[in-house]
Amino acid sequence: MADENDKSTRQARGARDDRLKSALRENLKRRKAQARERAAITDPSQNDDASLDEGTAGKTGD
Repeated sequence: MADENDKSTRQARGARDDRLKSALRENLKRRKAQARERAAITDPSQNDDASLDEGTAGKTGD
């Protein structure tokens, strides 16, 4: 009887570990996607500002 309890406890623990692993994996994927979106949003705006500054600097000298 003790062997059955140990076996079921190990199986339950293994199932819980599997659920936690998959939840952590999905969370990591979601966080990486959010970080990529934030980087994509901030990078073009910085590049746009720099290109506008360069264009106006050349025109004011004429």
